[in-house]
Amino acid sequence: MTRRIIGVVLFDQFEMLDVFGPLEMFGGVPDAFEIRMLAEHPGSVASTQGPRSVVDQTFDEVEGLDLVLVPGGLGTRREVENQRLLDWLTAQASDADFVASVCTGSAVLAAAGLLDGRRATSNKKSFGWVTSCGPKVQWAPQARWVADGKFWTAGGVAAGIDMGLALMAEIVGEEVATKVAEATEYEWHRDAGWDPFAKLAGLV
Repeated sequence: MTRRIIGVVLFDQFEMLDVFGPLEMFGGVPDAFEIRMLAEHPGSVASTQGPRSVVDQTFDEVEGLDLVLVPGGLGTRREVENQRLLDWLTAQASDADFVASVCTGSAVLAAAGLLDGRRATSNKKSFGWVTSCGPKVQWAPQARWVADGKFWTAGGVAAGIDMGLALMAEIVGEEVATKVAEATEYEWHRDAGWDPFAKLAGLV
């Protein structure tokens, strides 16, 4: 089994579950996935909830990523203006097999122009702000996650776990993803269109 390198983008005030929900799933298959925490600067990065995560590599140090994961969180309001990050994402996206986001992380991908002309989704309560960051994106107001080519975007927070399992199934097979979901006692929503939160947010 080819081992894929997953690069997780960290920035101040990232959303914890956006990161560690999908990573719990991918980490369940260590022979298939290697996880690296990445940031613009070395050291550690504080989440929106407070706990910090240690940076494995900076943007300047990392290479050869197969999958790039961008979380959401309060910090995305600032990071959509971070040209260093946007340029780095654009460069990585040209070589990576997959680029994924959770929650308002899709606003960062949109700000980089990576989602122009593509379908994508995001956190439903922040949908107005996110969509303003990508006027050329075909935003899906009702979707648990959306896959458009190599770009995968998930709805709010916990939706990243479902997207992560679906992406895992795409890479290493549904049987493996199912075993990981069962091992974590997680009820996997396999329908990408399942989204009761769009109605709660008044989007449909």
